[in-house]
Amino acid sequence: MSESAIQLVEDFVQAFNNRDVEAIMAFFTEDAIYHNMPMEPAQGTVAIRAMIDGFVNPAEKIAWENLNISEAGSTVLTERIDRFVIGGKEVALPVMGAFDIKDGKIAAWRDYFDLATWAKQMG
Repeated sequence: MSESAIQLVEDFVQAFNNRDVEAIMAFFTEDAIYHNMPMEPAQGTVAIRAMIDGFVNPAEKIAWENLNISEAGSTVLTERIDRFVIGGKEVALPVMGAFDIKDGKIAAWRDYFDLATWAKQMG
């Protein structure tokens, strides 16, 4: 197990908890792909920033928690609870994430979650 790859993802999660978009973006390769599975993938830092801005900026609070984290080859796998406060509503979303690491940066990030769980809580 590579502590550096796991630490990279843990630091990435902390950047979300700090709601620091600049810090978040520093983790990606220029040609990275971010795929929130219910949605279309975003490729490249401009498209990824637009997606991230879309849910970081409206959030009054973000508190992601890694329940489990492991590494398989160059991929770090996370089981998380992603918590948000948006418009006074609290959302707790179970998420499985996969982060492909290349040269110390995130080259691909895939999150798997149930969109209906999000919608029901935002209702």
